[in-house]
Amino acid sequence: MKGLMNSQERTVPTMPPPPSSLSARLANWARLKSPWITVFNSGGCNACDIEVIACLMPRFDVERFGILAKGTPRHADILIVTGPVTKQLAPRLRRIWEQIPEPKYVIATGACCASGGVFHDLYHTMDGVESTIPVDIWVAGCPPRPDEIINAVVKCLGLMKEDLARGGRAWRQGKTLETPDSTGEAGEVQA
Repeated sequence: MKGLMNSQERTVPTMPPPPSSLSARLANWARLKSPWITVFNSGGCNACDIEVIACLMPRFDVERFGILAKGTPRHADILIVTGPVTKQLAPRLRRIWEQIPEPKYVIATGACCASGGVFHDLYHTMDGVESTIPVDIWVAGCPPRPDEIINAVVKCLGLMKEDLARGGRAWRQGKTLETPDSTGEAGEVQA
């Protein structure tokens, strides 16, 4: 009979392609060429927020590099944290970090993110953002200049590229890079 197949003529359905497929490579290429950022302000004086907003304005215009600011963490690749992390906002920051899809990267902006800055040792602040979420890039300054924030995003893109080449972030556990800070002296950047 036509239309009926015997057991020897059946074909086995194929499995979907592995993650190194064309679609995964295309997504990684797009992530490297146009990173999407979201900004989380955890309090403080808002000076770092003003500098991050200055990056988006026409003078620095990060959109010409493909960097887009997104209002939701579910669409972001990079989380930029500003201000000292307060005990009230620490669970919210953790929740936002968990909402960002993998691979996710965190840039801690300013002295307040690193150690609490002028708000250090107050009853309501944490020691730094790293006590709540892991940080990939540190930007020093109070407040850091917009070009330093743009440089941090570019360094983060370099980390993305290296992570893709090495199969993930596990290779960087405990690695510290030496980079010159704005004064010309060598400063540590946790990578």
